[in-house]
Amino acid sequence: MVTGTSSDAGKSILVAGLCRWLAREGVSVAPFKAQNMSLNSFVTQAGAEIGRAQAAQAMAARVEPEAVMNPVLLKPGSDTSSQLIVLGRAVGEHEAARYWGDVQGRLRAVVLEAFGELAGRFDVVICEGAGSPAEINLRASDIVNMGFARAANVPTVLVGDIDRGGVFAGFVGTLALLDEADQALLAGFVVNKFRGDRALLEPGLEMLTELTGRPVLGVLPYVPGLGVDAEDSIDRALLLSGGAPLGEDVLRINVVAFPRMSNHTDLDALAVEPGVVLRFVTEPGGLRDADLIVLPGTRASVHDLAWLRARGLDEAVRAHAASGRPVLGICGGYQMLGTGIADDVESRAGSVPGLGLLPIRTVFGPDKVLGRPSRTLADGTVVHGYEIHHGRISRQGGEPFVADEGCRVGAVAGTVWHGLLENDAFRREYLRSVATACGRRFVLAPHTCFAAIREAKLDRLADLVAQELDRDAVWALLDGRARSAPVLRLVRGHRQ
Repeated sequence: MVTGTSSDAGKSILVAGLCRWLAREGVSVAPFKAQNMSLNSFVTQAGAEIGRAQAAQAMAARVEPEAVMNPVLLKPGSDTSSQLIVLGRAVGEHEAARYWGDVQGRLRAVVLEAFGELAGRFDVVICEGAGSPAEINLRASDIVNMGFARAANVPTVLVGDIDRGGVFAGFVGTLALLDEADQALLAGFVVNKFRGDRALLEPGLEMLTELTGRPVLGVLPYVPGLGVDAEDSIDRALLLSGGAPLGEDVLRINVVAFPRMSNHTDLDALAVEPGVVLRFVTEPGGLRDADLIVLPGTRASVHDLAWLRARGLDEAVRAHAASGRPVLGICGGYQMLGTGIADDVESRAGSVPGLGLLPIRTVFGPDKVLGRPSRTLADGTVVHGYEIHHGRISRQGGEPFVADEGCRVGAVAGTVWHGLLENDAFRREYLRSVATACGRRFVLAPHTCFAAIREAKLDRLADLVAQELDRDAVWALLDGRARSAPVLRLVRGHRQ
């Protein structure tokens, strides 16, 4: 299991790198995250909803994503409540106090059964923790960090982001806060995002091993843009760049960053196009120079529509559309573009007027729509996507956006499909229409392949694992040959 000193320390990408490295070594491997809290999710071929990061890790392992790879998924709807998804199916909304105090512990059997199923079918299962394993206030009911590791008897490594600073304190402090049985499973450390002179780091690594009795299994260098399908952070997407423009003009795509924005990974395929500048904005002024405005998916369509209006972004979007410049809505963002939303399910706000830019109306139903649709376009091109939504949309005018799906009126368009822009031919044609509508002399790269770019990133992660980790030590962990390490105790702030 890979745990971290904090959220975003590098757990997800290390798991992806390990999965691809092992797959290249001929090992059958699967990823696993017992409990994930994320607004970025994916739909399996069987119609189950799991965290997007676990789907990417499955791609790294060259296997099909499955519900058992992420048996528990929490999708926050507010600061204190989340939708609970168990084995790919939504089972209700839960307040944080009730979930962490009662519900979580009862899911332990589900988690262990899912892990056992994977372990019975694959040579290796690479597990990912969540947040930090030293969240001592939640340890009693924990099912994703050391609570899971203890129950499944899984050796654990701890990753720290040295670029943030304080990595040694993070390693030692995390270890010291664990009880003896938890500490016995923590086998070593991995330093992530190192840049600088390795010789200056070595004395610290040696002191860390002397203090804790545990080895540093590797130091991964800082490599920009190597993130793969992050759980929620948009920093990675901002770093994705397609390089220098091929023509005189760049194409400016500004994305409204809703408070409960979901599946912002939809925009990754735009960000890798040469000549595209992608930015996330929260103020009307951030939309002034946009060629294309994107309203992305959201976990809370009605609440985020109210947020849009409160900030004056609604008028900025309307003005942009009135000038003939393109607007694209995806899933929840698409719902906002319509005449109205009737929601007695998520927000329970009843009927709420939309932005009125598309002739559609959304009615929320109790059952979530999950699917992996595909369509054949008029030119024979096949496009794929996936659906995750409660709202059912009816179209009263306009024309479909893609085949018989979505809606378009002039330069304003919307779709419930996530992943649509990952279809290279469709994406290029859409960007050409955006450039034409905006009068941009924008030259598209003719052969940008998003799937190939993603594969190259996964292979680069595997290369880093092979080059920078102690592979003998990793194999020893996988084979169960790693020895137990000594206990580190803190008494009045001193080692005992």
